[in-house]
Amino acid sequence: MSRLFLIGKIVNTQGIKGEVRITPFTFDIKRFDLLDEVILKKEKFEDKIILIEKVRYHKQFVIIKFKNIDDMNTAETLKNYEIFITEDKAIPLEENEYYHVDLYDMEVYAEDNEFLGTIQKIIETGANDVYVIQKEGEKDLLIPAIRQCVLNVDVENKKMLIHLMEGLR
Repeated sequence: MSRLFLIGKIVNTQGIKGEVRITPFTFDIKRFDLLDEVILKKEKFEDKIILIEKVRYHKQFVIIKFKNIDDMNTAETLKNYEIFITEDKAIPLEENEYYHVDLYDMEVYAEDNEFLGTIQKIIETGANDVYVIQKEGEKDLLIPAIRQCVLNVDVENKKMLIHLMEGLR
């Protein structure tokens, strides 16, 4: 099966006609306009593939009307479901871009081949991401995802080579 990418979470209903309010977990929220279906997941519940009827936007939220969800009570049952898409529906990457899912648990090495730890968290700052690198027994290392620091990313082998700029350690 194709990898799944988390793109949002249903946080509430919207109105009385079955719409749901979604907090998006994607840089380009307009990407929801390109989808005709999504996969809904929630702990201990079976995954649901559900068709999208209509998408609109309100403030920082995405408002979706799913097919066959026509009232607020039915929409309420979808609250707290996470929204996933398959990899084939993901926005294509440009050169030197990576899906966050590919970076988690990636081993990170300095230029001198020193093992620095693994990426355990990615902080989105707006200007650039920051990789949180953890190594047992050591303080977290915060590395900005900029060309001056990130020298090479080998997704296939889950390895990243970085230049430790002065003051980062």
